[in-house]
Amino acid sequence: MSLIIPMVIFMQQRMAEAGNAEDAKAMQAYMKTDQPFYGVKAPERQAIFKLAREHTKVGTFTDYSRLVLWLWSGENREEQYLAMDVAEYYKAFRTKEAFEIYEEMLLEATHWDTVDKIASNLIGGLVKENRELEEKLRDWRVSDNMWLRRASLLAHLKHKSETNVPILEETILMLADEEEFFIRKAIGWVLREYSKTDPDYVSAFVARNEGKLSALSKKEALKVIEKV
Repeated sequence: MSLIIPMVIFMQQRMAEAGNAEDAKAMQAYMKTDQPFYGVKAPERQAIFKLAREHTKVGTFTDYSRLVLWLWSGENREEQYLAMDVAEYYKAFRTKEAFEIYEEMLLEATHWDTVDKIASNLIGGLVKENRELEEKLRDWRVSDNMWLRRASLLAHLKHKSETNVPILEETILMLADEEEFFIRKAIGWVLREYSKTDPDYVSAFVARNEGKLSALSKKEALKVIEKV
């Protein structure tokens, strides 16, 4: 019998025991969501995951997939956070095969706290190693789902010198006229991160597209450069 379900139950029980009702209300209010929280903060959540790893071995991709998706489907928000922790921790299973898992999570994500980590920490790494997956980013940037459009930007966030500049630039310019805060912020954020690798490019890009980029995007993009 698979030990993955008991592992999930173990973590759920420990989260319920460690939960704090007042913290849960505060977390729910902060994220502006109806989804319930246990009221477990990140250090406690990570300690629970560590305990679970001590008695359960995740040895196959099937186990990995089940663990991530069962946690992701949990009722409480911290179970989704645990799903992302698990997905990121087991590096051996973060292969192209895992893209479908991460995409399923992304399609169900409803706010920046989950979207950003999935896009930058999980999907971004796979895209960098498997450039054919950039076609997915091209699809997402024209999606009716605003969070997918944000993900099409943030998947580039940690690529540094391996950034595919043409597709990033194309995506930014496609989305630059949006009034949505989370898109404008993401444009500035991804440019700011890339400015740590190529500040001259980012300065020139912002200057060249002065009339297209929002004030928020430009401010965020130039933060690092202006401090130098």
